[in-house]
Amino acid sequence: MSFAIFRCCPTSIFLKQYETATDAVLQKLGIGFLDVKDFNCCGYPLKNINFKSFVMSSARNLSLAESRGTNIVTLCSCCYGSLKQAQQVLAEDLSLKEETNTILKKEGLHYSGNVEIKHLLEVLYNDFGLEQIQNQLVRTYSGLRVAIQYGCHMLRPREIMQGDNSAAPLVFDQLVEVTGAESVDWSMKLECCGSPMWGIYDDLAMDLTQSKIKEAKKSGADYLCVACVYCQLQFDRVQQMVIARRGENHQLPAILFPQLLGLALGIDEETLGLDQNKLALNGILNYFS
Repeated sequence: MSFAIFRCCPTSIFLKQYETATDAVLQKLGIGFLDVKDFNCCGYPLKNINFKSFVMSSARNLSLAESRGTNIVTLCSCCYGSLKQAQQVLAEDLSLKEETNTILKKEGLHYSGNVEIKHLLEVLYNDFGLEQIQNQLVRTYSGLRVAIQYGCHMLRPREIMQGDNSAAPLVFDQLVEVTGAESVDWSMKLECCGSPMWGIYDDLAMDLTQSKIKEAKKSGADYLCVACVYCQLQFDRVQQMVIARRGENHQLPAILFPQLLGLALGIDEETLGLDQNKLALNGILNYFS
């Protein structure tokens, strides 16, 4: 099993711990991956400005993976959604596919449509499997309650994603629960974190984040658990701003899923980058039985 890992533009700047934790977990589980240094942005920021440029950005990445005979695994739900949508658009619009390949030909690339795009959660759940993960755990959580944040693009639009039930998803929940942690039921589980509004209407973005944090805390969660770059930035960095600007007292730290799983696999805190999270995860080691 081997994948080309698609890292998402902001991770190397704002969320390096997502990369290091994911690398460590994949290595621990024996899942092969390669870095393609020529990967560019997925095109998401261009989507509502120049749709063809958005498709072209994704198509170039897909063609790079194809040229290496490998599939793609993404860390970010936005990247996942962008690559999947571009793939569908190119499958349906043959003239756009031809136009795209004319441009790709200048770099000696060609997009055929023979590459699979998977989110990290899909690889762990479908390709590796819960039983194998459980067999490699060195310790399990006891009494730890987490509120899961799937991220919008992991599930929607349903006709493109098709990886889980968009109305009642289970994949992330089961991956969390194999570690011994409990995935709590909370009413805003599938709502947007507010990230798309950040930089456009910051007050609304903070309102959405604040509402989700309050609801998750009300459910009895000890932490939020995230598998999307932008959701983690919102629940970590933006929540820190909410606390500072609004005097919010409903603080609820967010942990990336590879960090949560990595601890149960026996990976050390430094490698997982726990100290890089803006809101400290103090006390999480106390939940190991």
